[in-house]
Amino acid sequence: MRSENTAFVGGPLDGRVLPVLTGATGHPPKWYEVPVPAADGGPATVYAYRRAPAGYSKRLRLQQGWVYEYVPEGRAPHRPKWPWSKPGGDGGKGPQERP
Repeated sequence: MRSENTAFVGGPLDGRVLPVLTGATGHPPKWYEVPVPAADGGPATVYAYRRAPAGYSKRLRLQQGWVYEYVPEGRAPHRPKWPWSKPGGDGGKGPQERP
């Protein structure tokens, strides 16, 4: 597997550069989550980082790699968006009740 050295901005990993595995497209994942176990044995704290472009070249405006930015509110829960689902509906989980 191929990895890419990626910088982290903000949060507990600020300023660190870590090797992150890339996917089939050659890009690192959109989200990087770091679980930190609690000292008293409680639930682990999860720090979330979102992938962002690191910068662009001056002449051709080509992207110059990736950087992970800290998201203090965490990652929003992901639900699949089906074409037959209504916004705010149950996501196609069951029959719709009609008035």
